[in-house]
This record gives sequence, C-alpha cells and structure tokens, in this order.
Amino acid sequence: MVRVMTCVVRKCAAGLAFTAVVASAALAQKEPVDYVKPDIGGIGLLLTATQPYVQRPHGMARLAPVTTPGIVDRYLADKIYGFPVGPGLLMASTAEESTRVADYAADFDHDFETATPYYFSTMLESGGAGEGIKAEFTAGQQAAYYRFTFPANHHAHLVVSLEKSSQMEVMGRRAVQGSQRIDGAVGKLAHPAGATTEYFYAEASRAPEDAAMWTGDRLGDTGKRAGDHIGLVTDMTTHAGEVVEVRVGISYISAEQAKKNLEREIPEWTFDKVKEAARAEWNKALGGIEVEGGTEKQRATFYTALYRSLGRMTDITEDGKYFSGYDGKVHAAEGHDFYVDDGLWDTYRSMHPLQVILDAKRQEDMVRSYIRMYEQSGWLPAFPSVAGDQEVMIGHHAAALILDLYMKGYRDFDVEKAYAAMKKNATETTLLPWNRGPVTDLDRVYFDKGFFPALAKGETESVAAVTGERRQAVSVTLEASYDDWCVYQLAKVLGKTEDAALFEKRAHNFENVFNKETGFMAPRSADGKWVADFDPKLGGGQGGRDYTTEVDSWLYSFHVQHDVNGLIRLMGGRDKFNARLDRLFVEQYGTSKWTFLGQFPDSTGLVGLYAQGNEPSFHIPYLYDFSGEPWKTQKRVRQLMDVWYGDGPLGIPGDEDGGETSSWYVFSAMGFYPVCPGSPTYEIGSPIFEKSALRLGNGKVFTIEAHGVSARNKYIQSAQLNGRVLNRAWFSHADMAEGGTLVLEMGDLPNIQWGNGVGDAPPSMSDGR
Repeated sequence: MVRVMTCVVRKCAAGLAFTAVVASAALAQKEPVDYVKPDIGGIGLLLTATQPYVQRPHGMARLAPVTTPGIVDRYLADKIYGFPVGPGLLMASTAEESTRVADYAADFDHDFETATPYYFSTMLESGGAGEGIKAEFTAGQQAAYYRFTFPANHHAHLVVSLEKSSQMEVMGRRAVQGSQRIDGAVGKLAHPAGATTEYFYAEASRAPEDAAMWTGDRLGDTGKRAGDHIGLVTDMTTHAGEVVEVRVGISYISAEQAKKNLEREIPEWTFDKVKEAARAEWNKALGGIEVEGGTEKQRATFYTALYRSLGRMTDITEDGKYFSGYDGKVHAAEGHDFYVDDGLWDTYRSMHPLQVILDAKRQEDMVRSYIRMYEQSGWLPAFPSVAGDQEVMIGHHAAALILDLYMKGYRDFDVEKAYAAMKKNATETTLLPWNRGPVTDLDRVYFDKGFFPALAKGETESVAAVTGERRQAVSVTLEASYDDWCVYQLAKVLGKTEDAALFEKRAHNFENVFNKETGFMAPRSADGKWVADFDPKLGGGQGGRDYTTEVDSWLYSFHVQHDVNGLIRLMGGRDKFNARLDRLFVEQYGTSKWTFLGQFPDSTGLVGLYAQGNEPSFHIPYLYDFSGEPWKTQKRVRQLMDVWYGDGPLGIPGDEDGGETSSWYVFSAMGFYPVCPGSPTYEIGSPIFEKSALRLGNGKVFTIEAHGVSARNKYIQSAQLNGRVLNRAWFSHADMAEGGTLVLEMGDLPNIQWGNGVGDAPPSMSDGR
C-alpha cells in the first residue's frame, strides 16, 4: 500500500510539475507584437538608418526620439534632443534655462531602453550630475502621449520648441498650441497651393511654478510668439519619482482641430490604457499573418519587417475631413479616408501588393486618394506627401498601383477616372528623373522612337529641364515601358482599343534599348545610335545616373517585369538567360569594392553585382521561375534572407524606403513574391516557416505549409494547391482570394524537374497570357 501511495504521490507531483511548466510556457507565449524589434536597421549599411517609430498602423502620429543632428546612424547617436509634438520638439530636463535646444539634450543608453511599435521608454541621463529622467511615450492615430518621471529637483523643465515659419501660443497654465509651415517639394504641374501647415495642441498634467518663452536668443514673458526659432520652457519643483504627463494632438487643418483630435483619442490621463490599446491594435494588424516554425531570430526579423510594411501610407483624415496639399483646401472625406506619404518607385513592387492581400479595402481608399489628388491637382503623383507631390525618382508608377488592385478584383473606385489619370501622366508629363514638368523634346523621342535618349559620348547637356540627377535614359525607358504596359492592360479591359494599341506598342519599348551585341540594356542617343564605349558595370558616372537609376546595367538588364519571357528570348533563350542570371550573383566589381560602392552607394547588400539593398533587384531572384530552374530561386532567396536580414541594428540590407525593403522579406519568408504587379500572379520561392497563415481582408485564410522545411531543406520536391497537384512555380491571386492551402514538400536536394517546363512559366506579355 505504501509503495502504491508513494507511486501515486510521485505521479501527482510529476503531474503538478508538468502542469506548472505548461502553464508557465503558456504565460510566456509571445504574441506577434512581442517579436518586433524597432531598432533593427538602426545602423545603415551605407546610407540611411531606420527609426524606432511608435505609431498606430498607418497612423498620423509617428513618434521616435530626435537624436544628435548629423549622426546618420541613429542607433549610434549619443544624445536625445527631444520628442515630436507635431512639428515641434518636447523635452524634459533639469538643465539650466536656455534658448538653445542643444542645451537641454540628454545622454541615453540603449541598455535602459524599451522599444516596441506601441511604446518606447528610455532614461534621459544627467551626465553624472544626479539621477536622470525616465521618458516614456505611446501613440494614438492623431495624438501622442508622454510620461516623464522626474527626480527631486527645484528646477525641472518641460521644453517645447519650434523652428522655421512657426507660431506658438500659451493657452492657460497647462497648455500650449502652435504650428509650423511644411515646405513640400511640389512639382511644377501641381496646384500652386502654397505650403502646408502642421498644428499641435499640448496639455500637461500639472501646472508649472513659472514659465518663459523665447524668440531667437531672448527669453521673455509667455504669450504668443512667431518666428524662426521660438520656444517655451516651464519651471517646476518636483519630488523624487514625480510623474508629469503630456498629451498632444496634431492636425493639418487647425490648432482647434488638433485639440479636438486629442480630446477624441485621449480624453483622460490614462497612459497605460492608451498604451494597451496601441498594443492591441498592432497585435491585430501583425496577426494578419501567423507563422509557425523558424528560429526566434527569423520570427523577430519577420514581424519587424511586417511592422515596417504597415506604417504607410498615412491616413490624414480628421473627423471626416482632410487637408489636401494638392489644392490647399479642406475637403469632406465622404466616407473614405484620405492617405498620403508614399514613394511609388519603391512601394509598388511589394509593399502595396502585400497590403492588398491583408486589407484590400484600405488599398481601395489609397487608390481613391490618388484619384482625389489627380482631381485636385490635375496629375497623378508618384511620391505624395502631405504638402504635395515630391519631385523624386523616375516613373509614373501609380499606374501599377491602380492596375494591380483592379486585376486582383478590387474595383470599388472610379476606374474610368483612374484610367484617364494614368493616360494623362503617360502622354502629357515628362519622364525626366526628379521632375514633374510638362513633356520635353526628350519625351517626344520616347513617344516617336521608343526609347528615352541619352547624351552621346562627349555631348554636353543642352536641355534645361534636366536636373542634377541627369537623364538615367536606360532606366527611364525600361520603367516607362512597364508603366505603359499597365496603361495598356487597363485600356484593354475597358474596351479602349485605340489606346490599347498605342500602349501595347510602347510596352515593347524595352526591346529598343537591348543591345544584342553586348547582351545588355544600353543607352542610345537621340539619333538612334548606341552610345560609344558604354560600360554596363561602371558606366554613367555617379550612381550610373547618365544611363541608369542608382544601380548599373547588370541589374537593369533584368528590369522587364511585364515580359520576362520576352526578355529571355532577347537574351538568346533559357540557357543563355540562366547563364547571365547565374553570373550576376558572382560577377565582381571591376574595381575595388570601396570604389564601386563609392560610385553606387545605393547598391548595398551585394551578392556579386546583385544588390539586395535596392529595389530594382527585388524581383530578380524569382526570374528562374520563368526560365525553367525554380530550384535556383529557392536557393538564392534563402541566401539573401540569411545573409542580409537580421534581428540587430545592422539587420536591413539598405534603405528601408517606407517599408518596401521589409515587405520583400515578408513575402519571401512566406515563400512567394509578386514579380510583376498588375499581373495577378505570385512566383514561388522557398519559405522559412513550417506554416504561414494569411488572414485576408475578406476574413478567409490562405495557408502555406512547408513540410520538412529547415535550413538545409530549402528545395521544393512537390506541391499541392487547394488539394490539386501543382507542377509550376507560381499561382494566381484567385487561387488565394477565397482562402485555401499551398502545401510544399521540402528536401535538401533540388528537384530540377519541378516547374521546369516551358508551359510551367508564369505569364508574360509576349506569350499572350
């Protein structure tokens, strides 16, 4: 009996211990937002670094510490100068009163920092002069919430400062409001609406004992100030551990609207409640993709990439209305939110396609926003900011955004007006880089001869409209050819046969810059002659800008997203195409690496001459799916994810570009990618997770299962899509739109037969699919 009882007791104890372990594991189980590390990419590989933004998805309030000016690698900065209050800075300090913002700056240490998408905290150190100030903040859609914990001090301060073209007014003892003009780089064809103004209204949880304002370098009484360097400094006596909170509303309409936004979003002094609401909103957004398997590092990288993919565009609708920088007026939103803050040269490739899958209705509002900008200014923007279109990069890629949404079946917008806007941009706006002006003689060469002309060797620039970014003639031709294909596709489905014929012809213009003798895309002068002595690797000067955009012709020679099969034929067939593609990933620089990167600083994340740090590369690893060797796509995308993405400050291969660089990783980690936005298809790569479940905007779930996947088991052996055998390396949007399952059997050796038939290739323009 004793033995039995002892055995039972042991079993009970073991059972209790097991239950405790399970319960502990359940309590410790991470939610998607817990994986996010906003400091990933805080050190740029060569150019810009990321910011650890606290915001809501697509939120207007985007908050991050403002660190030491001039230090490009934000993560390595030594001081915090303040925190955003709309256009201004807010700082908590115990330093002596000053009119210089730099005098309130504080040291900080990442080891005392918490950075998440919904909350940030750090210690503002006093430089050895005593205990520091704990600074915390969280965000609403159009409001910020700060909490400062002070040490005991007879002269503690809250400081608010504004710079150029600003106004500030003290409102009672605990509040201040202000504004600052935003100078937008509005294009020549945009409405001459003038500058946009950003407003704020801020309120503190306690009144100070004293306060002063400055204009320029002089402190004085509080009241209302205007100028180029104005500020408010309050003076308080604080006891040890005293908490002072500041709530801030922002607006592009008025200071009164900023106050309304604050009162609507954060009506009470409930910091933790606002913080938890922000956390819940991010968990819901990030939970749109649930993954199983992979390593802790891969999950952190993945969910951080997804977080960065959901920051833009920015919804600037305020109480059912919005200010437009495209005509300088306030408009009724009429039930559809208004979005700005985009960079289509980057984001049309994969960020917008990812958002289409997760929330197509929001994407429809984004397209409606572009159409409204067209109605208000007369033109479709390419880099819409709150202050108007920015004269940045090349291409009219709003055409791709609109077509991609339409072809995937999401059409709740004025399609006819969208088409009219696409056509107008394609026929009446210059193709010149960094220019939003009317057509020039260079554009007429493109219209008449089918290529954008470069300067001949030794020729001096004579066209006044050409900027310091030069002509970028090869890239302009290639990207315009793709944009023309987008217009052609929409013209065709809308029954506009004459337009369709015109733009179909122009969609083939990429052929006109392919030099069959060299096998590269190459520049031609206006007389049709090839530019003499063109070097596809090092030609074009700084950034290749005489001929290409930021990267060289080794990369741009593959920039024919809409007709990959046509490009394969141009290059001499599958074998020669694959040989060239293979060589891209091992070709060396033709000079020292530091010299090459000095000429092409955007070409970071190098594997041979392939540059994962810049957008023209992103579709290229997936081109083997078109050329009969999908197993090479599987190998390359795994290599690129493993080498160039990580979970530390150096974890992004180049500029983040508003979420685009991260969205490539999100797609690739799940195992597929949209090579040609506008074609409702996805090319298959090699997933890193055992299971990825995408919750579509319609409530359906599409799941990718990778059986046996591991670091070594990267190769697809066989596949099934929605219960049927899949022998090709692509699937359509319709295959996922109502939910379904893609099952991939993985192994450590390539199955070179899978997806290798000519008929297995994804659709391209020239094969009529």
